Amino acid sequence: MTALTEDMADALRRRIDELEQQLTSSAAENARLADERREALERQAATAEILKVMAASPADVQPVFDAIAANANRLIGGFSTAVLRYIDGAAHLAAFTPTDPAGDRVLQASFPVPFAQFPAYQLIANGAAAQLPDTELEPAARDIAHARGYRSMLFAPLMSEGAAIGVIIATRRTTGAFGEHHVRLLQTFADQAVIALSNVSLFNTTREALERQTATADILKVIAASPADVTPVFQAISDSAKALIGGHSSTVTRVIDGMLHLAAFTTDNEAGNADLLSSFPAPLSSSGIHSRVATSGQYAFRSDMQNEPDLTDAMKELARTRGYRSILVVPMLRDGVAIGTIAVTRREAGQFPDKAINLLKTFADQAVIAVENSRLFNEVQDRTRELARSLDDLRAAQDRLIQTEKLASLGQLTAGIAHEIKNPLNFVNNFASLSAELTSELNEVLAPVPLAGDVRSEVDELTGLLKDNLDKVVQHGRRADSIVKNMLLHSREGGGEHRLSDINALVEESLNLAYHGARAEAPQFDVTLKCELDPAAGQAEVFPQEITRVLLNLISNGFYAVTRRKVEGSAGDYEPIVTATTRDRGDSIEIRIRDNGTGIPDEVKEKMFNPFFTTKPAGEGTGLGLSMSHDIVVKQHGGTIDVATEPGEFTEFTILLPRKSGFPDKDGR
Repeated sequence: MTALTEDMADALRRRIDELEQQLTSSAAENARLADERREALERQAATAEILKVMAASPADVQPVFDAIAANANRLIGGFSTAVLRYIDGAAHLAAFTPTDPAGDRVLQASFPVPFAQFPAYQLIANGAAAQLPDTELEPAARDIAHARGYRSMLFAPLMSEGAAIGVIIATRRTTGAFGEHHVRLLQTFADQAVIALSNVSLFNTTREALERQTATADILKVIAASPADVTPVFQAISDSAKALIGGHSSTVTRVIDGMLHLAAFTTDNEAGNADLLSSFPAPLSSSGIHSRVATSGQYAFRSDMQNEPDLTDAMKELARTRGYRSILVVPMLRDGVAIGTIAVTRREAGQFPDKAINLLKTFADQAVIAVENSRLFNEVQDRTRELARSLDDLRAAQDRLIQTEKLASLGQLTAGIAHEIKNPLNFVNNFASLSAELTSELNEVLAPVPLAGDVRSEVDELTGLLKDNLDKVVQHGRRADSIVKNMLLHSREGGGEHRLSDINALVEESLNLAYHGARAEAPQFDVTLKCELDPAAGQAEVFPQEITRVLLNLISNGFYAVTRRKVEGSAGDYEPIVTATTRDRGDSIEIRIRDNGTGIPDEVKEKMFNPFFTTKPAGEGTGLGLSMSHDIVVKQHGGTIDVATEPGEFTEFTILLPRKSGFPDKDGR
């Protein structure tokens, strides 16, 4: 019984031990699972945070790198973490978790470092993570490890398309290998860094493409809006080039007559504008980069305006004054020949990427298109204006030929009518005069005949009335005869020969003819004649006989006006003056006939060029002179005739005759 009880007790103890072991194992497993769950949650939280940062800064990778470094360091439990990027054969520090200021300065001063001096570059070249359990074993890492205060390192490469583009380095103060889960975690962060770089690159590429398309569209709009002027296009290109490539300044030049002229510029440095403006125009033979590009037709650049060996002191000083370190210049090529240049500058030194060169070449092509469009547009406009002028000249010549024909036809008709009227008019005039004489003879015959007093009185009254009526018939017959004579004068067929004539000679001759004609009709006539003839007036293509007729008519009207004022006026010191003036007006010649006579009232001025309108007494005017003068000057010669007057003071007629009348020459041209 005792033995049985002991066996049962042993079995019970064993069972209790087993249960205790199971409980201990379960607790450990639960703790492990809890740790794994916590780490998973922390990784998820870190990943979510990094994704949020990526979404918040699609154009800038720096906030993402900062978040990756901070989260990796926290989750690994490291001393510090750094993100490095591989750029142009060297490792560059992109982000790090700070420790102490002195150690941070050592870290920052250690980069960039060439690949040859960066062992980690070869260590992870195959794309796999690597470790350095003890930095004392690696001389290249020992100094910076001492300065920063860590002893072990974990490296996770940033891989893109099979090539390393950077690395994440995690450090700890203690020696020893990192756990596998830490290696996987750091590689996850490395992959996120690569995704961030790709996203930013894609975003920036898309944005740059959109900016280029927008700039191109804007320039095309300006080209369409200003087809005749390239200046707005050049300014738009300059603005776009500065914004998308240079960042500091941009210039557009044009080659004109072997010189390079500044066409447009955009800059942030207003202080350097004076030096820029004073640099142009520049001869193509000068040593400047613009002239070199315009001469060679090939683009050129300077990556460092202060350190390149072949730069002159003047070039360096100009760059310092304007505030740039690098410059890119491309030619504007038309048929392989440079017609100008486009340049951009940057404040920092360094070469320009291919995309900047290609974009500037695109702008140069647009500038050439604008220049060609402007040239063609202006040529078409000039040709259109030339054709319009030719058409106007042809129409004017046609109108003048038609007017000449009309005048000739009207002259023939008027001459025929005048001749038909003249015969019966002569009959009326002659017989009216004869009847008046017969009436006088009748009175003489009846004088000795004895008649009763009342009969004698009635006969005398009747013969007197008859004689008065006959005198009126004679008076009006003479006026009608004067009208017929003027009609015959104005209706002479043709206007003589159309030829190049000296206008001054025509004016002077007309003035003399009118004066001597007036003296012949009235020997007591007296007037002061003045000539102010411009020697530069020269010659014009006219019908000289017709222009002489116009001048004689205007001068005669002036003589009539001054004579009338002298007769009607009470002032004894009045001096009649008629002045003839000529002036050179370029393509035209101006003739002025001025008198200080009675002037013309406004109501008369409005009708003075109407046919048969006259204010002169019966027998002194026909009303055809000014009407025919207007037709000769305006319709036949394509000129103008205007009048300025002040009643009681003066009248001045102004004639403007074109030097080229538009009539075909003798060869039909």
